[in-house]
Amino acid sequence: MRNFNETTITDAVLERIKDAGDPRIKQVSEALVRHLHAFVREIRPTQKEWEFGIDFLTRTGHMCDDKRQEFILLSDTLGVSMLVDAINHPVPEGATETTVLGPFFVQAAPEKDSGADISGPMEGDPMLVTGSVSTVDGKPLVGAIVDVWHSDDDGYYDVQQLDQIGDLAMRARFHTDANGKFHFWSIKPAAYPVPHDGPVGEMLEAQGRHPWRPAHVHFMISAPGFEQLVTHVFVAGDQYLDSDVVFGVKDSLIREFARHPAGRAPDGRMVDTEYFHLNYDFGLKQVASNARAA
Repeated sequence: MRNFNETTITDAVLERIKDAGDPRIKQVSEALVRHLHAFVREIRPTQKEWEFGIDFLTRTGHMCDDKRQEFILLSDTLGVSMLVDAINHPVPEGATETTVLGPFFVQAAPEKDSGADISGPMEGDPMLVTGSVSTVDGKPLVGAIVDVWHSDDDGYYDVQQLDQIGDLAMRARFHTDANGKFHFWSIKPAAYPVPHDGPVGEMLEAQGRHPWRPAHVHFMISAPGFEQLVTHVFVAGDQYLDSDVVFGVKDSLIREFARHPAGRAPDGRMVDTEYFHLNYDFGLKQVASNARAA
């Protein structure tokens, strides 16, 4: 087979990969070829535009290292990460909706007792976070692992400023108590821009988009027999809720970070300044095998 043209090249490529041994590889490869060729036929790029596209992907790869993943950022800002999340995490009634993990999760977050202040050396408005973890039908989950992390009041995470603060802060790992509850203190987070000093930032600017995410607190919650939950809780009223650059906002994940005057907080602590209080109750979905067995 030779002498291919615009109308015959796609079938020729599909013919070449028809004997792929792995059915999934064959399926993915065929779909990639069909859709990629259709995309090229639709936009009809000039040779210069095609070269720019190759250069964009090359520069995206060059921005990746052990501290930054520009391809994940590209996936996030094109909505692909949230699409993959939606495909893989259908949510039954009573289960908390999921969002993307984000780039600032740290595997070895410090273990803390419920009620601890995790703000470390960071200054900002005090924030009390209270919550619970249960099954979709409301049964408390005892000993569930609750990983939390968030930005400071300037929008920066601890890992972005370790040379200044010296250690991890505004993140920790808790275990739910006998009633499935947990609580901790920290500082209220702020909205922040995703890294936009590379190819993805150039793309956002060219598309007429901003790089901002609304203020939020991250949660990763695990319990034996249940699907791991990765989600955020967003600050109600944030100006970027309807234009989150990574498309992660869902109405069920928006909560008031209620402002309270100085005095005795719900956990009994005396606070000498005004503070904010976030409360959220999380529901976990059983893993499929356990759900079938039940």
